[in-house]
Amino acid sequence: MQTDFLLNHTTSLAQATPPLRVAVIGGGPAGLMAAEVLASAGQALSVQLFDAMPSVGRKFLLAGRGGLNLTHSEPPEFFMKRYGERSEQLQPLIAAFGPNELRAWADALGVETFVGSSGLVFPKDMKAAPLLRAWLQRLRNAGVQFSMRHRWLGWAEDGALKFASPAGEVKVEADAVVLALGGGSWARLGSDGAWLPLLAERGVALAPLQPSNCGFEVAAAPGRAAASAGWSEHFSSRFAGQPFKSVAISFTDSRGRSFRRKGEFVATAAGVEGSLVYAVSSLLRDEIAAHGSATFQLDLLPDRTPEQVLAEVRHPRGSRSLSSHLKSRLNLDGIKAAMLYELLGKDDIADPLKLAAAIKALPVRVIATRPIDEAISSAGGVRFDGMDAQLQVTTPAGIKPPLFCAGEMLDWEAPTGGYLLTACFASGHAAGHGVLSRLGL
Repeated sequence: MQTDFLLNHTTSLAQATPPLRVAVIGGGPAGLMAAEVLASAGQALSVQLFDAMPSVGRKFLLAGRGGLNLTHSEPPEFFMKRYGERSEQLQPLIAAFGPNELRAWADALGVETFVGSSGLVFPKDMKAAPLLRAWLQRLRNAGVQFSMRHRWLGWAEDGALKFASPAGEVKVEADAVVLALGGGSWARLGSDGAWLPLLAERGVALAPLQPSNCGFEVAAAPGRAAASAGWSEHFSSRFAGQPFKSVAISFTDSRGRSFRRKGEFVATAAGVEGSLVYAVSSLLRDEIAAHGSATFQLDLLPDRTPEQVLAEVRHPRGSRSLSSHLKSRLNLDGIKAAMLYELLGKDDIADPLKLAAAIKALPVRVIATRPIDEAISSAGGVRFDGMDAQLQVTTPAGIKPPLFCAGEMLDWEAPTGGYLLTACFASGHAAGHGVLSRLGL
């Protein structure tokens, strides 16, 4: 009888112990993944997710409009190189929850994935919305509470979290906090970087936010004043918005880092943007910051050798115009031919050697990135040297309640192609497990 009494009494005390409270702030992939990991602790934790927007996953849904590129299927050693100088810090996170784990996770939600011809991984129906709906349903079933239209304002003097809500300013106490507030791009979807001064006031180690996977403004063409940076009115009015297809970009920066890739990009009213430009954007951006400009080489005919191009340029053209000759012999017309006339002087156009060299390596000088809010993603944010291996903020020491960070607000960047989403999921997964470890669960 006494044993039964003690057992029942202990059980009653355990049931009466309130769950620990964790606040997840930010409803993108990183925040939602952190919430899912935390919810696995069951009744030991109360998980509440806050977001300033009316609904979660807005950037995730927009990114999936043309087909949700979840991750990439290339081997790990090549995959990790896509993270450049942050590959060492991200490697253990992605090793724990990388492309294979992400595909298995989607499959468990009832979303089958497939590998496209270029190695990109997509949901079978190519859509983001069904995956997000299934995910949110699973999170709600696991007990995650959602508080929308709650904009984080920082900390109160007593350490509570402050939010601006439809009901006015509210305070929330938590035993741990996960921040997954995004970077500085696409502010209209919630990633506005407003968290930077809040963390700076607390002494958190930060790197300035910069555009990544971004477009660039070009320098003035030869013969035009420097003040008239950008394409000529003639070129811009006729070719802005048109793509450069089957071209290649080469670039080596002042630190010796090199890039060469074939692909496509687009001429804008003042410069260039698109997938091929995004792939080299971090190198161009850093070179501009260091030296005021960066010049890449554009190969207009990457499938032809320099010798082949020179032979065709030198071929007698009779009474044909040079434009007709280039179209006939090299199939070079439209925006590609216009680019030559835009960037080369008359003397260079008339010189077969210089013209052939330009077709294979046309110098394009860029002088500024487009604004960060136009960028696909951003670099900079919470520095890894201010966090531990579980993404808990350690600078300043003793910040309370324990603070973890995840997603694009961390100081890393990656090209498009599934690498961005993979690292966001992986860091959210790591932060969630970091909180469980910190709370002894």
